[in-house]
Amino acid sequence: MPLKPIRHVPSTPLVGTLVSNNVVWHQSTVTRAHREAQNGHRGTIIWFTGLSGSGKSTLAHAVEDCLHQRGCRSFVLDGDNVRHGLCGDLGFSVHDRQENIRRIGEMAKLFMEAGMIVLTAFISPYQADRRRVREMVKGGDFLEIYCNAGIEVCESRDVKGMYKKARAGKIAEFTGISSPYEVPQQPELIVETGREELEVCVRQVMAELERRGVIEKAA
Repeated sequence: MPLKPIRHVPSTPLVGTLVSNNVVWHQSTVTRAHREAQNGHRGTIIWFTGLSGSGKSTLAHAVEDCLHQRGCRSFVLDGDNVRHGLCGDLGFSVHDRQENIRRIGEMAKLFMEAGMIVLTAFISPYQADRRRVREMVKGGDFLEIYCNAGIEVCESRDVKGMYKKARAGKIAEFTGISSPYEVPQQPELIVETGREELEVCVRQVMAELERRGVIEKAA
């Protein structure tokens, strides 16, 4: 008989509060600078945010493919994939959404410290949560990219039928329908994924990475 997953029960209302005792951060002898020099590019967190169906995952993977072709070390953290494992004990309440993003932020930071370009594709609907991840790292290490697509476009792309279920009341706290999405106020880049072709969006992201010195300009 398969074991039932353990439901996450928060021990404190403060998301991210450190409760572990007697822990000391261990400094690696191989530094981030060493890894970046070996990789030939900067380690960076690229945080794609937007409604479900806005094209976050599609764009993140397309950018990763482009980076891979240019010899960059990168990895995509996808919302659904992460909830199959690391965050499989979390639901979609406000608190659980906050904890989900906190865990992703900490993991993305580790990837970045390894000198990698880590791309995340999460709705991450709350400004405070996105800001909290930004504040985990130094300035310039976190690039927020808003995938702008209207609710009508997102619903038309709804191959999983999630919006239909949400409008029928079968899914509670669904972002854009029964739960809010807070549009980024000052993202590093806005990509019009609701009307632009994928190739255009990829070029915009790659150009932004070049402009910010994350990767070298293409020859």
